[in-house]
Amino acid sequence: MSGVVVTNPPKAEAEDVEALAGYGVATISEAMGRTGLLGPGIRPIQQGVRVAGTAVTVLSWPGDNLMIHAAVEQCGEGDILVVTTTSPSTDGMFGELFATALRRRGVRGLVIDAGIRDTQELRELGFAAWSRAVSAQGTVKATGGSVNVPVAVDGRVIRPGDVIVADDDGVVVVPRESARRVAEASEAREEKEAASRAAFIEGQLGLDRYGLRERLKELGVTYRSYDEYTAGGRS
Repeated sequence: MSGVVVTNPPKAEAEDVEALAGYGVATISEAMGRTGLLGPGIRPIQQGVRVAGTAVTVLSWPGDNLMIHAAVEQCGEGDILVVTTTSPSTDGMFGELFATALRRRGVRGLVIDAGIRDTQELRELGFAAWSRAVSAQGTVKATGGSVNVPVAVDGRVIRPGDVIVADDDGVVVVPRESARRVAEASEAREEKEAASRAAFIEGQLGLDRYGLRERLKELGVTYRSYDEYTAGGRS
């Protein structure tokens, strides 16, 4: 497998990345029309952490972390490393030593569609990571791959410089050209949710706030007392 290392790809503007960092993964995905999410198989190794940054992408051979070494050189302040393999792999391709090197370069975290190890040490370092698997299985450094090329995770294309936001709920990808618009849409959605939250605290029901009583009626859902329901032969 030959490959290429692409240097200096375009990136989303830093101020737009920081704006997106203020919103949760669920809010951002909803603001994009329920798109952008990686699948539920990519899970955090820590809790209570949210990161946002620009993607540096890696395409590696399964069980081979050579191209992660090549990618470290291409990483800088505010980046998130995104690693995929040419076919499914759960080997522990990333651990404490990689995290130490990336922290030194200002990298904010890792998303890997493969295995990760040294999870306790990563948590102690404060290096946030989301992975497909946790595995102590080691890897080799034998096969070429690519850095900063488009990759796919769960059918979602991630390009170098796209915005990655990750939290306890998972990972969302925002195309770099859309970062500002999505940040604005996320703000509007959060304001709407804040208004609903205040209404629920005061006792309003979602059925009324969202006009769902009429929807139930349209769907043929009826209200019956317990006596009426049981008199109809159901208990």
